[in-house]
Amino acid sequence: MKLQTDRFALPSFRLSLIGAAVFALCAAPAFAVNPFVVKDIRVEGIQRTEAGTVFSYLPVRVGETFDDDKSIAAIKALYATGFFKDVRLEEENGVLVVLVEERPAIATVDFTGAKEFEKDMLLKALKEIGVGEAKIFDKASVDRAEQELKRQYLSHGLYGVKITTTVTPIERNRVTVMFNIDEGEVARIKQINIVGNKTFSDKELRQLLQLNTSGWFTWYSKADQYSKTKLTGDIEAIKSFYLNRGYLEANVESTQVSITPDKKDIYLTINITEGEKYTVSDVKVAGEMFGRDDEIRQLIQLKKGESYSGELLTASNKMISDRMGTFGYAFANVNADPQIDREKREVAFTFFVDPGKRAYVRHMNIAGNTVTRDEVIRREFRQFEGSWYDANKIKMSRDRVDRLGYFKEVTVDTPEAQGTSDQVDVNLTVVEKPTGNFMIGGAFSQAEKFTFTASIQQANFAGSGNTVGLELNTSRYLRTIAFSHTNPYFTDDGVSRSFELYLRTMRPPALNIGSYTVKQTGGRLSFGVPFSEYDTVYFGAGLERTAIETDVTSPTRFKEYVRDFGGVPSGVGTATTNALPLTAAWGRDSRDSAITPTVGRYQRANLEVDLFGDAKYYRAVYEQQWYKPLTRMITLALKGELDYGHGLRGNKFPVFKNFYAGGIGSVRGYVSSSLGIVDPNTFDALGGAVRVIGNAELQMPFPGGGPDRSLRWFGFLDAGQIYQEGQAIRANELRFSTGLGISWISPVGPLKLSYAKPLNAKPGDRLERFQFQMGTGF
Repeated sequence: MKLQTDRFALPSFRLSLIGAAVFALCAAPAFAVNPFVVKDIRVEGIQRTEAGTVFSYLPVRVGETFDDDKSIAAIKALYATGFFKDVRLEEENGVLVVLVEERPAIATVDFTGAKEFEKDMLLKALKEIGVGEAKIFDKASVDRAEQELKRQYLSHGLYGVKITTTVTPIERNRVTVMFNIDEGEVARIKQINIVGNKTFSDKELRQLLQLNTSGWFTWYSKADQYSKTKLTGDIEAIKSFYLNRGYLEANVESTQVSITPDKKDIYLTINITEGEKYTVSDVKVAGEMFGRDDEIRQLIQLKKGESYSGELLTASNKMISDRMGTFGYAFANVNADPQIDREKREVAFTFFVDPGKRAYVRHMNIAGNTVTRDEVIRREFRQFEGSWYDANKIKMSRDRVDRLGYFKEVTVDTPEAQGTSDQVDVNLTVVEKPTGNFMIGGAFSQAEKFTFTASIQQANFAGSGNTVGLELNTSRYLRTIAFSHTNPYFTDDGVSRSFELYLRTMRPPALNIGSYTVKQTGGRLSFGVPFSEYDTVYFGAGLERTAIETDVTSPTRFKEYVRDFGGVPSGVGTATTNALPLTAAWGRDSRDSAITPTVGRYQRANLEVDLFGDAKYYRAVYEQQWYKPLTRMITLALKGELDYGHGLRGNKFPVFKNFYAGGIGSVRGYVSSSLGIVDPNTFDALGGAVRVIGNAELQMPFPGGGPDRSLRWFGFLDAGQIYQEGQAIRANELRFSTGLGISWISPVGPLKLSYAKPLNAKPGDRLERFQFQMGTGF
């Protein structure tokens, strides 16, 4: 564009941005625009931009006088929009003509050679910095996009990446932007050097690091790929390690990262200053504690005479702050002031407690529930709007929502309410997970090959919190059709109601000699009454009809049952009994999660009694699960179960009520339901009236999975056995197994795989080393 001075004396004129700049700098009278009154404004050259958009940026309106200042301001304003690459102004008989040339629009953005990142993720990232479909093309923005792509690849260790950008004009003033990416090879950590450590060895410190040299699992974990974020985490891990062992002044002074010229190998050096080890000489508390000084002092985990620990210091601060929170002081501030004596290598702490203002809850907000109704979540809240803030009740509310089992993640935060100093909002956010599961179970053994079971269950049916289940078991041992329904809030007070209708047919495995059939038809109804935040008592009754059919090859126990209740002396025939079982149960659940618990306890006790049916008996079950976090990433899970049954009024315990053990869920490494005595003629496992089960699991995140609790691996030790009615429980008869397994909360339900080695198998035991189960938790 050029400024033509000879045109200013004519009725029309042209003024470019360059001309405007020259005019502004020189201010020569020869370049002045002849002022005129604008009769009309016309815009020419626009294709995508609306004329109204252009009018909105012009500093002049019809009827006003157009002069030098307004011409310069108009051109500057239109260029500043970024929509145009050329702007001209002309006057034709009092009409202001705005001639523009639009910048091209981006028609498409595409990539070639991109393997490390998903295409959709790259498109979204580039659109945020102005490069995307329908955006105005800007060379500077495309350059920034190219640099951002390089930065992302460098963060993933791809230091040899090369990116070439091609911009191709197409019809209708549009362009396509193509990023051609040559990712190159991943640069891997060749060596990690730790300098300055004297007390702890290189091996001990390297075990703390997320970054590592290449090894067996780095193909999955990518720990050998350098990442600045990971390095920052590793530095903090080293600091915490020293601080937790008394080294109050330990620090990571510097790190050096170098890469070879071929950009394939990385060398990492971490420089440490250990300092001296300190002992706690004294602990005091100060501040406003409302007369609870002794109670607050007992919360401090640091003890006089013990080594300093940063972890215990942080835990003490948190416990005091949380305790003040239970009194309504949501903004309590706890500050531990150290007094260091370097000569004696001692440190004393004074914990200053500032409770701040007492706060109450303004709103309880729920977010993320796309399926589950608000009322299903809100009825689990124990913190209420308008009441004093209580940290314990907020935590209890979060845990109760998590124990519903409907969500992959449940988080809560308590921001200060805007515009107030004594109110907070409680924001509970959930991430829904599929609750309609097709659950399968199976195992493989040389003797029986593959066995299979299946069921369909919809927890949280239609977001109502109700559970509807249909069980279809197709294994060769047991065929089941069962329908169940549970309403956890049958009443507003939290009384639950459950009912079940079922038809079960049990036959022995085809490989055994014995033949018999047990067919049960019935139903049951029960109610659960909560009497504390963690405890619920259940009462119920059922009606059950059992038919047992035997032949000459059937196990002796079943023949005896047909003889006693069917009136058949030979025991070969059919016996039918009716039962009216009454049940009473108690359950206590203080786990932090029903799906992936890391802390807490679950207990269940159940008593089933039949006093009015044909086969009179009682059946008692007690189970306990206990979870303890050993570290931030490792959880110890213990489970124990003791079941006991006995006949009443001179009757034997019904054989169809026997307990069974063996397989995943009880003692892994043994064929499902195979433990205990077997029939001497048919070699069928008969179960028994007493069952003892013990399990221990050490649960850890899968290598490379970070803190993700949905995918874990575990080592286990199982023990268990089946005993007969009246038989003494002997520890030397227990069967033990150990092994490794993987637990995954998959999109179709929980999955467990295990490989077990029986430790004391006896002749006649049926072994099954590999087992899996989908749809059942620990």
